[in-house]
Amino acid sequence: MVRSRQQQAARVAVVLKGWPRLSETFIAQELAGLEARGLVLELWSMRRPTDKARHPVHDRVEGRTVYLPEYLKDDPRRVLAAWFKARRLPGYRAARRKFLADLRRDFTPNRVRRWGQALVLAAELPASIERLYAHFLHTPASVTRYAATMRDLPWSVSAHAKDIWTSDAWEMREKLADCAWLVTCTDLGLQRLKELAPTPEKLRLVYHGLDFAHLPPPPPMRPRRDGTDARDPVTVLSVGRKVEKKGYDDLLEALARLPQALQWRFEHIGAGGLADSLKAQATRLGIAERCTWRGAQPQKEVFAALARADLFVLAAKKAADGDQDGLPNVLMEAAYQGLPLVATSAAAIGEFIEDGESGLLVAPGAPDELAAALARMIGDPALRQRLAERAGEVVRTRFSFEAGVDWIAASLGEQASSDDRSDKDRSAVARVAA
Repeated sequence: MVRSRQQQAARVAVVLKGWPRLSETFIAQELAGLEARGLVLELWSMRRPTDKARHPVHDRVEGRTVYLPEYLKDDPRRVLAAWFKARRLPGYRAARRKFLADLRRDFTPNRVRRWGQALVLAAELPASIERLYAHFLHTPASVTRYAATMRDLPWSVSAHAKDIWTSDAWEMREKLADCAWLVTCTDLGLQRLKELAPTPEKLRLVYHGLDFAHLPPPPPMRPRRDGTDARDPVTVLSVGRKVEKKGYDDLLEALARLPQALQWRFEHIGAGGLADSLKAQATRLGIAERCTWRGAQPQKEVFAALARADLFVLAAKKAADGDQDGLPNVLMEAAYQGLPLVATSAAAIGEFIEDGESGLLVAPGAPDELAAALARMIGDPALRQRLAERAGEVVRTRFSFEAGVDWIAASLGEQASSDDRSDKDRSAVARVAA
C-alpha cells in the first residue's frame, strides 16, 4: 500500500529557548526550510515570547507551538501530573540517573527547573513524535536530553555561540556523547566541540546562510556620499542586541574619535539591557544628537534600514563571562543588501570577512583602530562599493542556506521509529502517552 506524504513525513519535536524571538531569525528560517522539505514539526518552547512584533518568517512556520512551564511554581499541577505519567515511561530511570548525576555537579534551582520541564515534555509529547531536536547546547539540550531518554528517542542539537563558550566542559561532553549528531554554525565552534566530543565524527559544520528566496532584493544603487555634506551625512548602521559582546561601548568611543569635519549619523536597531548606559555614554561623548536608537524592530524595518544605510558596522568582542558571537547572520544580511562591512575579527567573523577584500576588520576592543576604519569607509564611496560587491559575491556563493538545511532535513528525516526503537518499545510509549 502506498503511504500518504503526511504518513511518510518525519515528525520532529523542536525544543527552543523561546518562540518566536526577533533576534533569532536564523532559527525561524531553518524551521521554515525544514517544513518546506516535508518534515512535520512541533515547537516546544521553554518560555513565552517577550517581543511584541514578529518577523514574516515566523508566520511561515506552521507547526503547533507548546509552551513548557517557564517556572515550575507557576503550574505545579501540570508538573506533578507529568511526573506521575513520566515515571511509567521506559527510559525514566535512566533519565533520572542522568539528572541526579548532573545535579550533583550543578546543584542549582535552574537544574531542577530543566528536569521539571523535561518531565512535562516527555509526558505530553505525542506518541507520533520520532525524534527530538534542540536549538542551543545549554538549557534546551538539557531538557531535550532528559526527555529523549525517558521516551527512548534519538535527539540531535544545533549549537551556536553562547551555549558553546559559557557551558561547562563536563556537561558538553555528556551531551555530545548522548546526542545522535550535532551541527554548529562556525568552524571556530566546531573545533572547540571536537576537543570535547568522544566521537567527533558526529559533529558537522553548517553555516546558517541566507534564504535568498524570502529576502527583499538589494537596492539597485546607493548614493555616493563622502562625508563632506552636513545636509546629507553618511549613515552608519548596526543591528544587534545591546549586550556586552556586541561591543557598542567601543563603537561609540570610535564614533566620537572620528574627524570633526566628517559628516555622519549612527542608527542602531536592537533591544538589550545596556540601552540606558549606551545612551548615557553617547551623551557624555557629545555624539547623542547624531545617534538614533530604534529598539527591536521586525524584519521588514530591519531591511528598510539596511537599504537606506551607507555602511554596516559590528564591534563584537568577548564578554567578561566568556560569551562571544559566532558568525552573526546580520553581517550576511547586510552584505546581501549591498552594504560594505566594518567589523572586528572577534569570534568567527573572519570566516566570512577577509580584511581589505570583503570588508575591513580591526582588532576587538580597539576603538582607535575602529575609528580609523570607519573614517576610511565614510570618506571613500569607491572603496565602499568595491568591498560591498565582493562581500555580496561571498554571501551568494558560500552562504546560501540550502545545502545546510538539506543535510539537517535528511538527518532528521531518518525514520527513528524503524531504526532506533523496537515495536515493543513503541507500543509501550504509545500506551503511556495516550
